[in-house]
Amino acid sequence: MRSLTVSLLFMAGILVGILIKGGQQRKQTINVEGVSKFDEVMWYVGNDYVDVPDAQKLQDDAIAAMMDNLDPHSAYVSLEEFNEMNEPLLGSFDGIGVQFRLEKDTIAVVSVIKGGPSEKVGILGGDRIIYIDDTLAAGVKMTNEKVMRKLKGPKHTKVRVKVLRRGVDGLLDYTITRAAIPTYSVDIAYMLDETTGFLKLSKFSATTVEEFKKGVRELKSQGMKQLVFDLRGNTGGYLNAAVDIADEFLPKGSLIVYTEGRNRPRQYMKALRRGMLEDMPVVVLIDGESASASEIVAGALQDNDRGTIIGRRSFGKGLVQEQIMLSDQSAIRLTVARYYTPTGRCIQKPFDGDREKYVFESFERYENGELFHPDSIHFADSLKFTTPKGKTVYGGGGIMPDIYVPLVDDSTEYYFNRIANLGLLYQYAFDYTDKHRAQLQRYKTVKTFDQSFAVTDVMFNELVKLADEKGIKGTDEQKQVARKEANILLKAYIARNLFDDEGFYPIYAPMDEVLQKAIETLRQMEK
Repeated sequence: MRSLTVSLLFMAGILVGILIKGGQQRKQTINVEGVSKFDEVMWYVGNDYVDVPDAQKLQDDAIAAMMDNLDPHSAYVSLEEFNEMNEPLLGSFDGIGVQFRLEKDTIAVVSVIKGGPSEKVGILGGDRIIYIDDTLAAGVKMTNEKVMRKLKGPKHTKVRVKVLRRGVDGLLDYTITRAAIPTYSVDIAYMLDETTGFLKLSKFSATTVEEFKKGVRELKSQGMKQLVFDLRGNTGGYLNAAVDIADEFLPKGSLIVYTEGRNRPRQYMKALRRGMLEDMPVVVLIDGESASASEIVAGALQDNDRGTIIGRRSFGKGLVQEQIMLSDQSAIRLTVARYYTPTGRCIQKPFDGDREKYVFESFERYENGELFHPDSIHFADSLKFTTPKGKTVYGGGGIMPDIYVPLVDDSTEYYFNRIANLGLLYQYAFDYTDKHRAQLQRYKTVKTFDQSFAVTDVMFNELVKLADEKGIKGTDEQKQVARKEANILLKAYIARNLFDDEGFYPIYAPMDEVLQKAIETLRQMEK
């Protein structure tokens, strides 16, 4: 859309020029030999435009529009955006070490990072940040981006905050020295039962391989004999990290992936060493948000007949980008190659030039019934490939799992799904944790919380009242279903507020249908 808008504005400018100038054209006053049309236009704009133009912004917008016209994944990264876009993949950033959310135009600290700068000075979960460096930060409609920019900064620099704490009169004044804050790829690694490990990976960053190996070693020390590897929601990252992770599952010499582009010769990437998990049964979980590097791992294991892929069809990104630095420290991320799974599949989904359609293709999957009925998915014969053991796999639009787990289409769950999808469960859990933090802190571990805490009828009725206020109504039958589901999900959200992901995933597991299917599959493999 941006490129179309630029083109229309450019055409409109030409038409207006003709009307004003009466069709007369100015004679060229520069030597255009060897000069690109882009530079030629920039010269005229810079010399003859009626006002002083912002040349940098014009160039940035033009380059961004150029990238938009290539493919959905080529992009221009401005100098201002560069660090923000790269930080998630670097493994750390400089900041104060808090997780926050904007609650009624106020910065509410959800949790503090253990050992981080904020914990060291005494910031607590539930604190409200009212001032940042003497600038009012409450009630002024700040965005998440603005908050991040104010709290983040070079390590060793200081930021002063004033916080409001429940039960304490006045504002508490803290000076926090920023430091390197780690960002983790492994959300959680824990034992589902005595022999089954669970490891969830959120991205493929510079620290992913090290984190993954550490998690596997810890699970093995606890008796892990089989693994559920969760790549749901993992939108990708570094190609080399994906190759190294796949190497841990595959015998030495196994093909993991190969890439090829117009000016990039075919490059094969194979397992180079004995992996930590070569002989261990594994199930990989994927969904419509599993993309890029996560699809490389899932495709490598599927094509090598290694493990079982369970869930729903992945995103379908089969393109490789290189980040190219420009002279002003901005960059372009340019698609330079396609990648192919070991059987030769390119899993890139179709792109006809409509970026909006491409981005929202996941909604089409919902509307056409794919998420509820896998039989509605049809692949052309040309997209069928065969693994060494004779299994049929498909290209042309993501990784199709070996075992498809559809969404449940049950009208009795409509009320619960509404209050969950609109964030009311999350909102209530946050408010409840905030009001009862002192009592909840008697739970020192996830295990004691899970064993002793229960969602009461009073809590559920408060949740129903909140839904009523938002205009969400349900039948008695629907509320009975919601009551049962809230016992788990509401409790899991409260646990996350107290213990982060280590609290959420173990408690949420019983209502995770894809995970339960994975556990069932591993048990059948044992038999």
